[in-house]
Amino acid sequence: MKYFLDKTRLAIRVAAGSLVIVMTTVAPSASAQDTRTQALERALKQMEAQLKVLQSELNQVKSESAREAQKVMAIEEKTIKIEEKASRAKEYTRTAQEKAEHAIEMADILEKQVGHKSHMLFFRGGFAHADHSRNGVSILSSGAGVGGGVADKNAWYVGAGFDWGLTKDAWGLSPKTSVMSELMFEYKEYGSTVVGNNLTASNGVHVSQLTLAASPKIKFFEGSRFRPWVIPVGLAIHVISPPSSSITVLTPGVMFAGGADYRIWKDFHVGVDARYHLTSGRNDGIKIDGLTAGGYLGIGF
Repeated sequence: MKYFLDKTRLAIRVAAGSLVIVMTTVAPSASAQDTRTQALERALKQMEAQLKVLQSELNQVKSESAREAQKVMAIEEKTIKIEEKASRAKEYTRTAQEKAEHAIEMADILEKQVGHKSHMLFFRGGFAHADHSRNGVSILSSGAGVGGGVADKNAWYVGAGFDWGLTKDAWGLSPKTSVMSELMFEYKEYGSTVVGNNLTASNGVHVSQLTLAASPKIKFFEGSRFRPWVIPVGLAIHVISPPSSSITVLTPGVMFAGGADYRIWKDFHVGVDARYHLTSGRNDGIKIDGLTAGGYLGIGF
């Protein structure tokens, strides 16, 4: 555009100079009026032709400028579209990354949750020991005839129960500390051929005990494979056989326990525990305080 303006100024100056020269040349001679007129006309025609050329060049420059402006607008539109696509791609990438992070987080949560569900069914077994020798209506009974033999203090036991999850953070008081409600039963056998008194058959007396217990269980390390736990105190009801000399078979008491389990695969756990049963006192000469120690297999659900 600057080139075109410079060229226009130069053409106008040339035309004006020519006109001045012609007028100066023909001015001294009054008789050469016609010649001056003709020269002036030729100069004007020349200037008109130059102006037409300049007008044509100006129109061409305008056309080229319009085409260039259209190209610039097209480039700007393409640039805007590219920027919009880039913005959408960036947003999509950010969204995809957030979704991936969320999926990973959820996978981690699910992975942690697998194998340590809120509830557990378990099967127990092991060794039991009573603090005192057993007595009863048919063994060492002072209520009828001659007393019989004495049952062993040691026994074996089997049992089962389930934990029902109540909270995984002790109701907000302690993170990663579960509180569960445990319901459990166990059967102990102290002997099957204990010598009885003269009212007992010759094949011996079967000495056993059935315990039903309900307890709060506090389990630590929520989310870990290894979970130690304690039962601060629980309620236990014991059913004894043979009964006492007054034919009493039920004895209430409390239970204290501790143990730990380990998740070996998916929802399957193995564990060990020890429990101590304490009763309020003697029941017709029978004292059944004692402990159990053994292992268990648990299945989460």
